[in-house]
Amino acid sequence: MSEPAYLSAVRESYDTVAADYVDRIPAPADMDPLGRAMLRAFAEMVHDAGLGPVADVGCGPGRVTAYLTQFGAPAFGVDVSPAMVELARRAHPELRFDVGSMTSLDVDDGRLGGVLALFSTFHTPPEHLPGVFAEFHRTLAPGGQLLLWTYVGDDELLRPTHAYGGHPVSYEAHFLPAERVAELVADAGLTVETRLLQEAGAGKTRPTACLLARKPA
Repeated sequence: MSEPAYLSAVRESYDTVAADYVDRIPAPADMDPLGRAMLRAFAEMVHDAGLGPVADVGCGPGRVTAYLTQFGAPAFGVDVSPAMVELARRAHPELRFDVGSMTSLDVDDGRLGGVLALFSTFHTPPEHLPGVFAEFHRTLAPGGQLLLWTYVGDDELLRPTHAYGGHPVSYEAHFLPAERVAELVADAGLTVETRLLQEAGAGKTRPTACLLARKPA
């Protein structure tokens, strides 16, 4: 079965921009304090629960994957872009990074203590999000945690032609209302326990939503 066209566009685009992406996206140490605190809290909750590793889906160059391990979470990264995975492996040879898609993770049922989707789902067309969130549910152990952070909007669709240093890209960006994202996560069988909304401004170009959800035990 051929993969959806949007996945091919995401792969090709991020392969193209990978080198410049690393220079333009802040490392965890340079994130805002709230962002760092949420990542640290998530890592510590997964560690304390002892249910399994964290899959950082859409891991890019792997810096956030490595950041999670500083707080006890046994994390590994997955990205659809082979170029991004190669950068991650070079920078963090002690960690595991796989080429793969969040639509079909190479993980057994109930294997993960956590899933991190940090600004990695907004390229997914809305009609495909239920399948992505169902995959998160499948791979999480009972009691496992999902931390989903994404850009939100009023059903907006952007089709940029260039990004990250002017390189050509062909992906789309879908910005759904935060409430609808939360509903889709809940529809997948995950219990949303925490919601954090941040407006644009103070260095943020778009509003964002952070959801912490748990797979029922």
